[in-house]
Amino acid sequence: MSALVHDGAAMTGRQLRRVRNSPGLAVLTQLMPVNMLLFFGYVFGSALAMPGAEYRSFLVPGLLVATAAGGVMTGMFQAAQDTHRGVADRFRAMPVSRAAVPLGQAVADLVVTTAGTVPLLLVGLAVGWRVTGSPAAAAGAVGLLLLFRFACTAVGIYLGLLTRSEEAAGQLGASTFVLPLLSDAYIPTGNLPGWLRTLAEWNPISAVTTALRDLFGNAPVPDGAAWPVAHPVAGSLAWSLVLVGVFLPLAVRRYGRC
Repeated sequence: MSALVHDGAAMTGRQLRRVRNSPGLAVLTQLMPVNMLLFFGYVFGSALAMPGAEYRSFLVPGLLVATAAGGVMTGMFQAAQDTHRGVADRFRAMPVSRAAVPLGQAVADLVVTTAGTVPLLLVGLAVGWRVTGSPAAAAGAVGLLLLFRFACTAVGIYLGLLTRSEEAAGQLGASTFVLPLLSDAYIPTGNLPGWLRTLAEWNPISAVTTALRDLFGNAPVPDGAAWPVAHPVAGSLAWSLVLVGVFLPLAVRRYGRC
């Protein structure tokens, strides 16, 4: 266990230096959710039944979760890059815990995500979003968000180790952009056709988004929704723990066989 902690801390530091050495990419990644908030909030907000300010309050939790789901793309590309360029081979030739490499990448991504969430929250406050729930509920919302990001990064790391190609990981990662569109991140699902509503409500993004809206006090839990959305906190925890429990061990195992 001590070796895992030591090696994991070293791998986390390596990933953080990787981000520090690519500041332009980090800035662009953090600006994208802000741009989407301004675009969706003022363009879509005028097209929905919700007033503009109310829609922007509805939208901010959805964008937070959509950004967290981007951990699939980030984890996939970084893992595939290390494998494609032979970095993973060099690590395996060293006396480094096998679990430390994917775990260090996931923890470093969590640190970067935590810092990167601040600009989005500040812009959200500037355009009218407010936290009306209790401080404890708001802290729980942040915890659920970070747990979901960790889970999505674990999924991405496994897929990146599976593809072993930067190009394939980039193309596959770009396709994950559609996942928030098939959820309630941007629009309520109540008026969707039956089959599409069911698909959207069983999307993990919908459960986490609904949990954040409820805990932040931005929107109530919708009536008649599928179980993960009708019980959003339990649904969010269940989805996140299942994803971590399945994909993190798979990533460790795959890393040892690459």
